[in-house]
Amino acid sequence: MRVGPDLRAGDPDRHVKVKQRGSVLNMLRRLDKIRFRGHKRDDFLDLAESPNASDTECGDEVPLRIPRTSPRDSEELRDPAGPGTLIMAAGVQDFNRTEFDRLNEIKGHLEIALLEKHFLQEELRKLREETNSEMLRQELDRERQRRMELEQKVQEVLKARTEEQTAQQPPKGQAQVNNGADRRSQGLCPRVQKWFYEKFGEYVEDFRFQPEESTVETEEPLSARRLTENMRRLKRGAKPVTSFVKNLSALSDWYSVYTSAIAFTVYMNAVWHGWAIPMFLFLAILRLSLNYLIARGWRIQWSIVPEVSEPVEPPKEDLTVSEKFQLVLDVAQKAQNLFGKMADILEKIKNLFMWVQPEITQKLYVALWAAFLASCFFPYRLVGLALGLYAGIKFFLIDFIFKRCPRLRAKYDTPYIIWRSLPTDPQLKERSNAAVSRRLQTASSRSYVSSAPAGLSKDEDTGRFHGTKKGNFHEIFNLTENERPLAVCENGWRCCLINRDRKMPTDYIRNGVLYVTENYLCFESSKSGSSKRNKVIKLVDITDIQKYKVLSVLPGSGMGIAVSTPSTQKPLVFGAMVHRDEAFETIFSQYMKITAAAASGSDS
Repeated sequence: MRVGPDLRAGDPDRHVKVKQRGSVLNMLRRLDKIRFRGHKRDDFLDLAESPNASDTECGDEVPLRIPRTSPRDSEELRDPAGPGTLIMAAGVQDFNRTEFDRLNEIKGHLEIALLEKHFLQEELRKLREETNSEMLRQELDRERQRRMELEQKVQEVLKARTEEQTAQQPPKGQAQVNNGADRRSQGLCPRVQKWFYEKFGEYVEDFRFQPEESTVETEEPLSARRLTENMRRLKRGAKPVTSFVKNLSALSDWYSVYTSAIAFTVYMNAVWHGWAIPMFLFLAILRLSLNYLIARGWRIQWSIVPEVSEPVEPPKEDLTVSEKFQLVLDVAQKAQNLFGKMADILEKIKNLFMWVQPEITQKLYVALWAAFLASCFFPYRLVGLALGLYAGIKFFLIDFIFKRCPRLRAKYDTPYIIWRSLPTDPQLKERSNAAVSRRLQTASSRSYVSSAPAGLSKDEDTGRFHGTKKGNFHEIFNLTENERPLAVCENGWRCCLINRDRKMPTDYIRNGVLYVTENYLCFESSKSGSSKRNKVIKLVDITDIQKYKVLSVLPGSGMGIAVSTPSTQKPLVFGAMVHRDEAFETIFSQYMKITAAAASGSDS
């Protein structure tokens, strides 16, 4: 609003000019038409607790901001020229106050509307969570499809009935003759049909063909706790089977002499008198009866081998990231070993029937032909008696002797020899790769010998001309000519030497290649052309050798080998070795051979 004109200009006509309020009045009229349809404002929470409200918007009492007047305006209001001016100024201030009150009222209504919107959104979200709309929609679609199929079937049945009625409808003359009989049969047929449907309708409906519904099983995401729980469930589920196998093995090993003797006597008598099958059925009934009593609360424990109770670790609620990672690794290792054993058994059975090794499958082939001919020409009682006696003697006596005498078992136990000699698929792959590499080596050795000087023998030739990428082997490591790498490591193993006695970073870690000879362990550095950075260790001087894990953070058992010698305070570590296990076996076997030869020489 504006007060004008200027009072100091001396204009006698003093009046007040008020700004148009049409837009404000229209807003108030529209707001009066809107009525709040929820609870009263007092029923809601305090506006200060609303998360969307600011500090200035949440208070119930909003301070009024009265516009400040300038000295000039105060002088105008104090002008004693006439009392009308003061009255108009007071009217202007009252109008400002009423306008601010209305604005605050509008603000309150807006806050209430926002609160109503917020509460309605929360209720809508809860309703969506409680009622799964997608599942209801899928179920509704299925019901619609079933209804359409039922309607089609009903239409087909009605159509077939109308066709049958039209086909069976007799002519007019015959209809008049049989009119009395039809009337009598009309009351009897519906009763028979109704009675038949009540008695056998349910069974008829069971034989009705319906299309199979393809159900997709939801896969659970990977979880360390779920994986551990499944492994424990598998262990608990397989416990009865493993305990049964242990008891059978204990019977065969004569762990309890009295129990094994009684079982052997009872079994042989049952087989001799033809009661083997009734005996096994009676044992199954006895086992189920004992299980029933155990389920009813009886404490019955019968086992040849004493059961060892394993401590059950309570599941931890809060696990760190490293504990979860280690838990997953342990469970994965157990699963890997279990699956590996099962795969070995299945692959051996498959290779036995697929003639992978003909000399083994041929024995099975002859045995099956012999069993077939025996079943054709001999009575079943005699065949069963022979098989039962052989099984009892083999289980209770022969296996006991073979387990106590491993050399005798390796020579004469035919099933054991066949099972041990059956290869798995990885073994077959290794054999084929070894045969191919052997062929390549023979071809390369022939070409190498043909290119060697004519006056050298084979030993001199291999010892003199074998070398590394930088030169001859014995010249690089200052060794004799007869020292050359073993056949396993002719090209060496890529690795890095970690010498913890050195403090310089360039000497602390060196990249290179590791070789093993008959008497030495040689490391060739890849950065320096001189032999000062190379390392030669006598196998006799090694005091300790073991597998080593350089970084404990990484999973697995590591990729390093630690070698201790008297000349070094800390062990030398050959890390980052891909073929660590092969290198360790080679070094350890050669080390044991050298130490055994040195020990025998000192004793002599």
